[in-house]
Amino acid sequence: MNLKDAIRQVNNFPKEGILFYDITTLLKSADYLNLAIDKMAEKIQNIDFDLVVCPESRGFIFGMPLAYKLKKGFVPARKPGKLPYKKVSKTYDLEYGSNSIELHADAIKPNQKVIIVDDLLATGGTCKTLAELIEDMGGKVAGIEFLIELKNLGGRNFLSNYKNVLSVIEY
Repeated sequence: MNLKDAIRQVNNFPKEGILFYDITTLLKSADYLNLAIDKMAEKIQNIDFDLVVCPESRGFIFGMPLAYKLKKGFVPARKPGKLPYKKVSKTYDLEYGSNSIELHADAIKPNQKVIIVDDLLATGGTCKTLAELIEDMGGKVAGIEFLIELKNLGGRNFLSNYKNVLSVIEY
């Protein structure tokens, strides 16, 4: 089974000229979903870490089962206004405008080792900002893992300060 076979490619979404890799076709298949989680777990199982931290929303899809499978804690990173307790945040630039990512202020303890998990590495902006926020809180980024990497967008170069930047599928 090849995971690429389960991913639908949609031209001109969300705007003209973009080729979108739709993972919903992978998610609806128990076999492909299990294979994706297993392959992601294999890549990080020998890394020393305590927590899986994931940006919403598709990072949650893969991060939670990885945390469960590898017996690690899970921390959701949210968009502004979604966390109910004291929080820390960091703002980052987008192509048009900016956004912020937030964690609960007590989510990461000093020197806790973290793996960041997301569905897609494009430009790397979200995960780099999340990694910096984790470090600002005293945590250590042990790795960053993606189901899909779009190599032509150079996100890996943007994350070059981090070791163990991993992806399962490359386009």
